[in-house]
Amino acid sequence: MGGSFALAMKQAGLVGRVVGYSKSPSTTERARQMGVIDQTAESALLAVAGSDIVLMAVPVAATDATFKAIRHLVKPDVLIMDVGSTKRDVVDAARRTLRERIGSFVPAHPIAGKELAGVEHADAQLYRDRQVILTPIAQTQPELVVQAERLWAALGCQVRTMSAEDHDAAFAAVSHLPHLLAFAYMAGVMQQKESEAFLQLAGPGFRDFTRIAASDPAIWRDILIANREEVLKQSERFRGALGVLEQTLKDCQGESLEALVQGVAQVRSHWRLNTRQK
Repeated sequence: MGGSFALAMKQAGLVGRVVGYSKSPSTTERARQMGVIDQTAESALLAVAGSDIVLMAVPVAATDATFKAIRHLVKPDVLIMDVGSTKRDVVDAARRTLRERIGSFVPAHPIAGKELAGVEHADAQLYRDRQVILTPIAQTQPELVVQAERLWAALGCQVRTMSAEDHDAAFAAVSHLPHLLAFAYMAGVMQQKESEAFLQLAGPGFRDFTRIAASDPAIWRDILIANREEVLKQSERFRGALGVLEQTLKDCQGESLEALVQGVAQVRSHWRLNTRQK
């Protein structure tokens, strides 16, 4: 996510120099060799020094530690953003750690990404025609919110603003629970003694349904735990819907089953035709 942002900024001519830092020296060196960054920093604090824009592309569980590492050089005119998939915990970390410097932070969540992590998968087109959700709080400087909106728009994004609470509730439904279900489904297949034979027969439908089950385990551990209350609410709703379908199967009610499937198929088809999401 961070590498793609750097490449997109360069391609759009919005940045003169990119300084990068990672806990893994090999990662920053690889990023430099690929032209993702122009200079490596020895620490997160040194990466922030002299910067106009700071993007924290770290797992959500590392947000607090990252804020602590950079807070001494956070200045009022510096735009700081993250790319975390949860927002309430990130905002709480900012309030707790940045304190009086929190006005520089504009929480952001680009609705983009790949199941493959790492700078080697950086893509300058990753954010084009994608949505970006901003969740500023009362203390966020309005001029920095405007700057963030213009920046993401210049990268080809559709920018939306909402509260951190509304964000986490929505994405529990449309992102976090689907990942949990994909993990659970794959686990269920793998637990069967015939799993290898089954997998050899799987086709495009299985590929599409399970693609996100290959997502980074550490990242999704953090996301699911951070937003567990909303995810569990969505899980209860899913169980209820699944229960209705299961009972319809048990009762062998073909017409009822078709009606249920038809209803969701129509909604899904309408969404596909009227969204710019890929």
